[in-house]
Order: sequence, then structure tokens, then C-alpha cells
Amino acid sequence: MVLEDRSWRQGTVVGLIAYASVALFYGVFDLLAARGSLFTVNLLGRAMFRGLRDPTVLQYPVTLDPMAIFWYNALHFAIALIIGQIVVQLVAQAERRPKQARVAVLIIVAGFFATVVGIAWLTRTMRPLLPSWSIVMANGLAVLLAGGYLLRKRPGLWHRLMAPPDRPRLTA
Repeated sequence: MVLEDRSWRQGTVVGLIAYASVALFYGVFDLLAARGSLFTVNLLGRAMFRGLRDPTVLQYPVTLDPMAIFWYNALHFAIALIIGQIVVQLVAQAERRPKQARVAVLIIVAGFFATVVGIAWLTRTMRPLLPSWSIVMANGLAVLLAGGYLLRKRPGLWHRLMAPPDRPRLTA
């Protein structure tokens, strides 16, 4: 039960870190583009919850849609928490069954690429306002920060996940 509680808490923190890092990335991205810190979340919220199909209208000054921003953030937050739980459960499974560690790592890496490709595909009509490189950078930042947190909380995790299957693994 203690392991499950630890994994649940760590999954929640991983999700929170990922959510916050992506939100911060796009806040800074939008400020540097002189669009206001909520431009991207407003764009995505309007597309998802207001049926916006032509994002070029947002190239001109528009008022923020607080409800679209709220609902998009709620969705982003929920998805980040779910992904955080999945990643930590995969890590915990790999630690319990070292022979499956490579598969868990492969699933996590594939999940990153699937997320980036999926978001890029879903936002393809917004490419002039939401470039693909920003999707890669935002999600890469989330992985680095959330992964760093997990590596600090689970000493020796990197070695346990990366050790060749036939080599004895370090235990914590």
C-alpha cells in the first residue's frame, strides 16, 4: 500500500509539473511573440469549445474568452494528470519486474512521440500561430522537468531502467 501511495502521489506531481511547464512555456512563448500570455490557450480553447475553424481571425486583436480558456485548461490539466499516473505506473512496474524495464521505457518514449504527433495533427490548421517546433519544445520541457523530479524521488532509477537485461540491477 505504501508503494501504491507513493506512486499515486508521484504520478500526481509528475502530471502537475508537466501541466505547469507546458502552460509556462506557452505563456512565455506568447509574451515573446507580443500576443499576450493567454493567446495560445485562448486559441486552443476557442477551437475546442467554441468551434473556431479559421484561426487566422486570431491574428488580429480579439478579446479573451474566459470560459474557453477555463475549459481548455481543465482538459489540459486532466490529461496531464492521467499521463503522469500512467508514466509513474510504468516506472513502478519496471522497478518491480526489471526484465520489463526496456518495454516500459519504450512505451514512455513512444507516448511522448505519439503526444507530439497527435497534438501537431490536431492543430495542423493553426500551424502559422502554433508552430510544430513549439509543440516539441513544450512537451520536451515537460519531460525534462517531470523526469528530473522522478529521478530525484527514485534514486538509481536511471540505472535500473537502462541496465542491460542480463546485467544485475542496482536496488534502492
